[in-house]
Amino acid sequence: MGTMWCVRCQIEEVAAKRHEAGYITCLRCGEADARRVKHTIVPMHKSSYVVVSDKNLLLCLNKVAR
Repeated sequence: MGTMWCVRCQIEEVAAKRHEAGYITCLRCGEADARRVKHTIVPMHKSSYVVVSDKNLLLCLNKVAR
């Protein structure tokens, strides 16, 4: 297998173990992507926890809970 380059920056090489794990970005670009995504975990009444990444969904869930 040849050298795998980061699909975002095209500058840094993606480590072989990282590529085997399914990542296509270098550590620096992957870290930047991870910091852009915001999420929270919400406990639902008489149910389990729900991962919410959309602010509008969270606001709707708050209206239902009241």
